[in-house]
Amino acid sequence: LTDFGIEDAYVGVMKGAILSINPSAVVVDVCHYIDPQDLIEAAYLIKSSYRYFPKGTVHITVVDPGVGGNRSIVAVELLGHIFLAPDNGVLTLLMDEGEVDAIVRVENTHYFLNSISQTFHGRDIFAPVGSHISKGVPIEKLGPHLGTQDLIHLSIPKPYISNKDELIGTIISIDRFGNCISNINENCLNKFVKNGSEKRLEIKIGNTVIKSLSRSYTDVGSGCPLAIIGSFGYLEIAMNCDNARHQLNVKKGDTITLE
Repeated sequence: LTDFGIEDAYVGVMKGAILSINPSAVVVDVCHYIDPQDLIEAAYLIKSSYRYFPKGTVHITVVDPGVGGNRSIVAVELLGHIFLAPDNGVLTLLMDEGEVDAIVRVENTHYFLNSISQTFHGRDIFAPVGSHISKGVPIEKLGPHLGTQDLIHLSIPKPYISNKDELIGTIISIDRFGNCISNINENCLNKFVKNGSEKRLEIKIGNTVIKSLSRSYTDVGSGCPLAIIGSFGYLEIAMNCDNARHQLNVKKGDTITLE
């Protein structure tokens, strides 16, 4: 999971570094189109995606605006998975998923490449360390233990109830179809919508008002906006056969209001 895109060689070279150490590794691309340096979007994607991989998976996240600086690299063992990431808050939401078994600061250069670039730790540290873990190296060999309180935590906006009894959320991700994904998950929505009042639900974003929650994109006509619970369990604003981002002029950070 990176913000590298695929126009350049960065992703391919990271895979090469992984396979040079563990040729039998199965390397899966989750996403390389995180907006550059967008830690909040990356945090949501990590939380949303890891559960669809088998236990024992090593999840490497390189959204790393502090590369080459004073930020640390950490390895976290949680729910049978191992997460390798910069200590910049990108694992904030993951910490809520369950009890953490172990956290270490990655310092043991034995598991790095011999030459370290100050601008490409993805290739020189993350990829080789992740590959060594995939071959059975326990994370305890990578460096000293840390507690969850030692990690940097992002201040990530959460849905809240306004003084007008509205549910207020934020758009945190927009996919390539232009679907605008909010931070309001299905459980949060269900608590807000009680006793069949879903039929009276009104969703507002910008100048657009949507009068109900849809079950599928085809519940509305072609080119019409809709609100729907997406595949990762979050409320999203979409358009049937069109791009909500462009047509409704929505951007990340915009407010979504339910009443």
